[in-house]
Amino acid sequence: MFLRQIPDHALAQYAYLIGCQRTGEAVIVDPERDVDRYLKLAAENGFRLTAVAETHIHADYLSGARELVERHGAIAYLSAEGGPDWQFEWAKGNPKARFLHDGDVFKVGNIELKAVLSAGHTPEHISYLVTDIGGGATEPIALLSGDFIFVGDVGRPDLLESAAGQVGVMEPSARQLYASLRATAALPDHIQILPAHGAGSACGKALGAVPISVMGYERRFNGALREALAGEEEAFVKDILSGQPEPPLYFARMKRDNKIGPALLPDGTLPKPRRLDADKFTALVRQGIYALLDLRADRAAFMERHVTGSLFAPLAGGKLPLVAGSYLDESASIILLVNDADEVEEAVRQLIRIGLDKVEAWLPSSEALAVDEITAHQESITTAQLAEALAANPGAAVLDVRGAGEFAAGQVKGAVNIAYTRLAARISEVPSGAPLFVHCGSGLRAAFATSFLAGEGHEVVYVNGSFGEIPAGIRK
Repeated sequence: MFLRQIPDHALAQYAYLIGCQRTGEAVIVDPERDVDRYLKLAAENGFRLTAVAETHIHADYLSGARELVERHGAIAYLSAEGGPDWQFEWAKGNPKARFLHDGDVFKVGNIELKAVLSAGHTPEHISYLVTDIGGGATEPIALLSGDFIFVGDVGRPDLLESAAGQVGVMEPSARQLYASLRATAALPDHIQILPAHGAGSACGKALGAVPISVMGYERRFNGALREALAGEEEAFVKDILSGQPEPPLYFARMKRDNKIGPALLPDGTLPKPRRLDADKFTALVRQGIYALLDLRADRAAFMERHVTGSLFAPLAGGKLPLVAGSYLDESASIILLVNDADEVEEAVRQLIRIGLDKVEAWLPSSEALAVDEITAHQESITTAQLAEALAANPGAAVLDVRGAGEFAAGQVKGAVNIAYTRLAARISEVPSGAPLFVHCGSGLRAAFATSFLAGEGHEVVYVNGSFGEIPAGIRK
């Protein structure tokens, strides 16, 4: 058996290529939308990608299952669980779709995958037990756990409510997750846990940075799993629903699009944005109809000088899809300001994975910044200077863009808290005082929020630095 974990570091997402070396057949589990890299990896290792399997309807990226079925002839294995509201609508009636219930089995060559209902994160969620029959195994080697069990955590059950707006489902989902986790007690300790996400994903609150684990280890050291297996339901429900990070705004779109079917990529290829010169770029900026994404990593350099209205969305560190997905509408026409041409393809991939397909053009940021009349400077202070700045501006307001849990643990007196990932949805709640001082825990999230709010016309002051350096006299 061949097994390869394929990471997307920007979205902290893992897909899995599993191949039978005797027959040359392979399946990809939980793929993203740009499927060319999976096809390439399969071919490089002597496999034909004949099947695709999904653990659930994803909220954090667009699936590549439809692309593989309709463009490349793969058979899709999809959950039939969860009831009529939780079906893959795009696959209904498709002769290449196979719908699985708890306990159903399919094979790829001499490898068996068994569907295991693991509801709670979503109602239709299934995991897959993998057995290498061709290698002589009579027991499974691994559980492809999707967003059910992570390394160090379990899938959050609140997203259907907090991200998709389905009021009243959070607590029932948590109870369903409790029952699903308890059912794993029958699995042997040696089972490998192959999750769909790692550290940095918003699909949990304590995901580990180790890519895989084993069931026995998780039973001992995964706090949420341990509580489900040995603790009371009420305590588990309370704990699993507390402290979850505010989901990015685009999560609701991903649920919708993965259910009805992500749009196929035109001709099955990535968008190919055109290269602009400074004059053409300046003319387009003046039209005011393009979203400008500045991919530089240096937030101080961005604040010092940037194209007016551009978003600080660094490609390095995996923040581009999070920023763009939180602040841009799906119909936005995008121009990329890059460090060099080598960044363009990776930026396009990260954007189309969250449904931002209209990447129209690009140019080096150095060329754009050379045009004085379209650039701006962002006023900035340090966290240590905030008390003095507020005293000098009696009409000012403070916006804290950290998570609600961080805010509850300590805050600037009178500050309003809106997580940076939810600002676009709650723009009417942004304080009207001027200037508006925007801070977070370190300065990074505040940099994203500041660039967005400045583009929305707010008089913003960026507050850079550690929350702990804010003078104690203005904190509570």
